[in-house]
Amino acid sequence: MSEHIPGARAEFRRLAAAAIDDMLRLSPEWATSLGDHRFDDQLDDLSEEGRALMARTLGAARAKLAALPAAGLDAEEQVDLAVLAGELKRREWLASVLARQHWDPLFYNPGEAIYPLVSREILPLPDRLRAIASRLDAFPARLGAARRQLEAPPLVHVETALRRHHGTVAMVSEDVTRMLEAEPSLRPLVEPAQRRALDALDEFEGLLHELLEGPHRSPRLGPDLFEQKLSLELSSPLPAGEVLSRARTWMDEVQALLAETASRHLAGRPGNPARGTRGTDAAVSAALETVARERPDDTTLLICVEAALARCTEAVRQLALVSLPDQPLRLELMPVFRRGAGGAYCDAAGPLEEGGETSFAIEPTPDSWSAEQKASFYREYNLAMISNLTVHEAMPGHMVQLAHAGKFEGPTLARKILRNGPFVEGWAVHAERLMAEAGIGGLPVRLQQLKMQLRVAANAIIDVSVHAGEMQEAEALHLMTRRCYQEESEARNKWRRACLTSAQLSTYFVGYSELGDLFARLGPLPSYDPVLAHGSPPPALLTSLLLPRQLPAADGSDTTTVL
Repeated sequence: MSEHIPGARAEFRRLAAAAIDDMLRLSPEWATSLGDHRFDDQLDDLSEEGRALMARTLGAARAKLAALPAAGLDAEEQVDLAVLAGELKRREWLASVLARQHWDPLFYNPGEAIYPLVSREILPLPDRLRAIASRLDAFPARLGAARRQLEAPPLVHVETALRRHHGTVAMVSEDVTRMLEAEPSLRPLVEPAQRRALDALDEFEGLLHELLEGPHRSPRLGPDLFEQKLSLELSSPLPAGEVLSRARTWMDEVQALLAETASRHLAGRPGNPARGTRGTDAAVSAALETVARERPDDTTLLICVEAALARCTEAVRQLALVSLPDQPLRLELMPVFRRGAGGAYCDAAGPLEEGGETSFAIEPTPDSWSAEQKASFYREYNLAMISNLTVHEAMPGHMVQLAHAGKFEGPTLARKILRNGPFVEGWAVHAERLMAEAGIGGLPVRLQQLKMQLRVAANAIIDVSVHAGEMQEAEALHLMTRRCYQEESEARNKWRRACLTSAQLSTYFVGYSELGDLFARLGPLPSYDPVLAHGSPPPALLTSLLLPRQLPAADGSDTTTVL
């Protein structure tokens, strides 16, 4: 630590480092995903005692930070303090108040614990196998805690846990075995742990089948818990009621834009199909139907994503929107143990390890689906939508933004390893708009981008209305299929996701809105590099860095920049 840093700043950095180390130590699975491999041989402790220790430790760290004189910190340190204090409070609340260990069987699925060690090849294979063996040895205790602690979980959580369970079993039985074929000397260490883990997974599957029979609690958090979680997850001043009101207003505005774009698209078609439509809804439906005719299937899905990625990458270069990171990107079908809650994701390289690889995963249709369900899915995820999705998840959305964030070096590790959902998702939604308004993909992609903006509004409306209200499935499906023009398969998957998660579906709308306010104040930007150069902070804190207030210094001789 540099000697010239004043006492308050030096103390902050010391306390921040200790608090971050506490979080990593108590969440070893998260540490592994970040690239901190000190705890690769451990699992998160999901027992009552473990969660209580988490809450006590993080609460104590937060109290020490709260006692610091924030006025003695510089602007970057104040942002790190706010980010870190908010994350400590969020994790403390999750451990002590939300207490998923009592009601969510998905919480216990140990697939996430070994997946980075299986899929990422940063560490030597023997080191990864030794860590996997240690974590497999901890499976019986982890899954045994589920039988002791779960009480009346929501049915949708049990059903999804069963669906993902088979992917975890396959990873343990098949992927670990393939790794051992390349390192047979470790069989005596790994195979006994592998057998014990598979036995524990078999018992856990039996428990899940028992839990299917009930009783089941509602998946709704209720107004009080949801309001608390929304505040902690979003780090935004917007209460749930305001999010709901703004999302409804914005949906009306986007629908007008979509109707105008649909008319232009239809007018340019051979035979002018616009003449056969009656009313705005019919025109939009007709336009979207023409776009949906060009679509992939399960066999061509990855090929279409790869082609879209190449097109989008070249477009970003030509438009010079943002500097492109020199980082490998792997396209893959979503692992089975992660399916059932979202259609695609970007799994960023660990910011604490060199040479990491980012993956862009997309979910195919389940084998059990009928031909009609599969056709509905790919009408939704047609080629134009695949292009828009690729913008969101990769280019210049999540992959680009998170790569920039991973390079950020601040006064502490807070903004290097912690990601604010509204900023991350808000940037990706903004990236969709930038590309569509630049004409990338033409009117078909613009139609899908505006349809996605309706989805963003609907996500927030459903999130709030389910967890802080009494919205029923039929009402949600009507909103998504009629007002947002979604296919029924997509709408049903989103209803499931709304029941499985809380507060996450609001991040897209809140982040896009708050970043939109910031961009309006910044004015035209030659490049978005300065926006992405500060990690992934809450938009309000980013605003304080990009648009600091200038106040007179205490002695009146100059100005001083403060938050």
